[in-house]
Amino acid sequence: MDAYVVIGNPIAHSKSPEIHANFARQTAQILTYERLLAPLDGFAATVHNFIAGGGRGANVTLPFKLQAHALADQLSERARLAGAVNTLKFEHGSIFGDNTDGAGLVADIVINAGVALSGKRILLLGAGGAARGALLPLLEQKPALLVLANRTYAKAAELVSQFARYGNLAAVEFADLQGTFDVVINATSASLEAEVPPLPPEVFSATTLAYDMMYGKQSTVFMQFAAQHGAIVRDGLGMLVEQAAEAFLLWRGVRPQTADVFTTLREQLRPATD
Repeated sequence: MDAYVVIGNPIAHSKSPEIHANFARQTAQILTYERLLAPLDGFAATVHNFIAGGGRGANVTLPFKLQAHALADQLSERARLAGAVNTLKFEHGSIFGDNTDGAGLVADIVINAGVALSGKRILLLGAGGAARGALLPLLEQKPALLVLANRTYAKAAELVSQFARYGNLAAVEFADLQGTFDVVINATSASLEAEVPPLPPEVFSATTLAYDMMYGKQSTVFMQFAAQHGAIVRDGLGMLVEQAAEAFLLWRGVRPQTADVFTTLREQLRPATD
């Protein structure tokens, strides 16, 4: 039976086995999918041992996405530009690395939320790995402008320079943000610390989609802030499911339906009521 895993440290919290088990059932694919804890200093050895045991592919989560990028023999264009890999495919003695995070983000916004990105003004917050992985898929939607905002201008400007040939990009510090945007995407880790990036409220309007890549049982502080200033808000749960579907397509050649998986996960996250 074809074997797949999600590799990380920690890994017990991962919802990927549940997601891929659902995908396998609905597409009649025969496979196993489990969590695999890798030592912090033993990612490559863990991958090679899994391959030696017949493994066909792996999802990669924190803190190993950069190591997965370095380990791959071949990279997709989006993985090369992201500088990080979250999906590995093992075939013909070779390791292929992909990054499905940005594609998952775009699918959740365009398909699930029904918000077109073509011709729109997009504000992407942060210049770390999450933002880097999202840039190419966002630019492939041909927005009118994508503004990359970060605490330090230099880091944002470096990314803008690297991705400039793919679309209309600009870099700013948070303090210099001006104007209203159609879509505002939080790719910072601020929500993990219950903080909001220092945004002027004017970036939001009643038609703005404010999207946080983080998700949880409660709205993130970024979502709360955006909603207070009139925006439509959405968390990153759909991105999680859609990036998994993209990985499943890479491995199995069939794209699963995501709506039921999303609904199930959302119900699991819903706070208990008396």
